[in-house]
Amino acid sequence: MGEIKKVQSVFLIVAVFSSDETSFDWAFEKIESQFGKIIIKSEKFNFDNFTDYYSRSMGENLYKQLWGLQNLIDPSILSDIKLITNQLEKDFINENNSDVSRPLNLDPGYVDLGKLILASTKDHSHRIYLSKGIFAETTLIYRQKKWQPLDWTYPDYQSEICLNFLDQCRTFLKSTRGQFIENL
Repeated sequence: MGEIKKVQSVFLIVAVFSSDETSFDWAFEKIESQFGKIIIKSEKFNFDNFTDYYSRSMGENLYKQLWGLQNLIDPSILSDIKLITNQLEKDFINENNSDVSRPLNLDPGYVDLGKLILASTKDHSHRIYLSKGIFAETTLIYRQKKWQPLDWTYPDYQSEICLNFLDQCRTFLKSTRGQFIENL
């Protein structure tokens, strides 16, 4: 029988995208108030260059940015975090006028030393059910000293901007793992 070990803490990230520049400032404040200080940010990039999947619900000229949070977390709370970010999206709609049905998208996940995990409300063959209607997928794996895509890895997560961001997150995780874990 295998020995059960204490779970290692992971580095929480949130992907933010919108066509409304003010939504990034709003989301930044809300994410920090919910989850702690944002310490790593990717460059903001044009998300329309990667897909038009969200254009019907979110409009055109979408920009995306990835944020990494200082407080390491227990990976078992990812479904709770996804429920909170979904509620924040609804709160943004209620507080702001918009021409689109989904003016802000917040996608949480985490970086571990060997993988990037993203949360989703949508099931698929490569996703595992967590709880409360939330699934998780391994989006990238870290092997041979670099991030490696899988068959289902979204094109934007294979971009240099995202890979550089993930390298920074992984470096931070290696240097701080075990120092503080938040169970939000």
